[in-house]
Amino acid sequence: MGVTEADTDREAPDRPLVVRSSRRAWERRYVRTVVGIDAVAALVAGMAAYGIRWGDPAAPGPRWEYVALSAGLPLLWLAAMSAARAYEARFLSVGFEEFRRVLAAAVAVIATVATVSWATKAETARGYVLVALPLATALTLLGRYLLRKWVHRERRRGFALSDVLLVGHASTGAELVRQMRRDPHHGMRIVGACVPGGGDTPDLAALGVPVLGGFEDVDLAVRLTSADAVAVLPCPEMDGAALRVLSWSLARSGIDLLVASALLDVAGPRIAIRPVCGLPLLHVDEPQLAGGRRVAKALLDRLVALVALVVLSPLLLAIALAIRLSSPGPAIFRQARAGWHGREFTMWKFRTMVRDAEAQRPGLDALNRHGTGELFKISADPRVTRIGRWLRRTSLDELPQLVNVLLGQMSLVGPRPLPVTDRRYEGEARRRLFVKPGLTGLWQINGRSDLDWEESVRLDLRYVEQWSLALDALIIWKTVFAVARGRGAY
Repeated sequence: MGVTEADTDREAPDRPLVVRSSRRAWERRYVRTVVGIDAVAALVAGMAAYGIRWGDPAAPGPRWEYVALSAGLPLLWLAAMSAARAYEARFLSVGFEEFRRVLAAAVAVIATVATVSWATKAETARGYVLVALPLATALTLLGRYLLRKWVHRERRRGFALSDVLLVGHASTGAELVRQMRRDPHHGMRIVGACVPGGGDTPDLAALGVPVLGGFEDVDLAVRLTSADAVAVLPCPEMDGAALRVLSWSLARSGIDLLVASALLDVAGPRIAIRPVCGLPLLHVDEPQLAGGRRVAKALLDRLVALVALVVLSPLLLAIALAIRLSSPGPAIFRQARAGWHGREFTMWKFRTMVRDAEAQRPGLDALNRHGTGELFKISADPRVTRIGRWLRRTSLDELPQLVNVLLGQMSLVGPRPLPVTDRRYEGEARRRLFVKPGLTGLWQINGRSDLDWEESVRLDLRYVEQWSLALDALIIWKTVFAVARGRGAY
């Protein structure tokens, strides 16, 4: 049953259409904290640069111009960050955009200092600049990253969340609710929904999300829930005219209006807004699966793999020897996998199971946690050796794949390597073959073996659609912490 005017008057009499002050107050505190971190980072960087450049006790005296520059650096730094819009709440705490804007502001400061020094013929000490500005950038990024991780922990505990009202069909809304609950670090909590007709639906009822009416009841539902934002999902009923009316009703309330695109897992630089005849059209570029960036990725992959193999060679030899001594059989396990565009290659891993593991598999099919799909994982696989369990928990069994990376068969970051089967991969699963499989990837940092087949495919498709060198660097960074936690490794 939908929300009626009488219900609203009874439960929330004369309540204005405004957001909860707690969300806005929390955002303001968060932005102030970020500003403080940036200022402290710039001040520490300036002081460190001065100390390194003129910290000699035998120096004739303080360089007051650089003392003043160190004291004024925080103001210049904050101004640059503000100009780059690095303090807007929508860019903070999630996504790459915050860090991209910080880097853009840092480059702007470096360019400004260089230009002013050249124009005024000022003899700015290069040693001071080379220490102060890069150090300020590094400290700013580190401070924001640590603050972000704290916010993510708070959101997993149910704090620092924005209450969102869904507007759209029940099936689409239920999928969004499940996704939000899987990834609470995005900071959104679904508190209600308005669906066509306004009747209760089993999809949302099973998730504990109340249906508060139809599309005509959005204003009343917002008052009832004190929602911070309204998220409109793709549906034919919410056309341009209906969205315009809804935006007018929310215009002076401070409530965010979020309009979801029907596109899945496409974001970042591939999307641009093009106004055509008064309509904001999404211009979607094709994913960059070829060209200079791919060549750079391949060269970087092979260089890092070569260096890693040389540096880790004593560890690799020690693991191989331990495997041979602990159980009969070879130290290296080889298996055919489907690589780039489905080309078959032999993937290398340290052997973690007994020698006749494949012969024992038919008797264990009923224990497969994935049930269907191409993944076969058992949380307590009896075929895994004692040293194998340790290798899997620490992911050291994957290190021989550096040889595959060096040979160009794999990449450091990419989709999960698929096993070779008699049937061809079709549809979404085949799309993930458009890039080389990776030693690590989104699946590695989002649960590994705990993921089911559909979730694994979804993460791999997200990587294919959004891949970039910056995303690769972020995944490698997060892999370190995922391996340390050991979640989903068995």
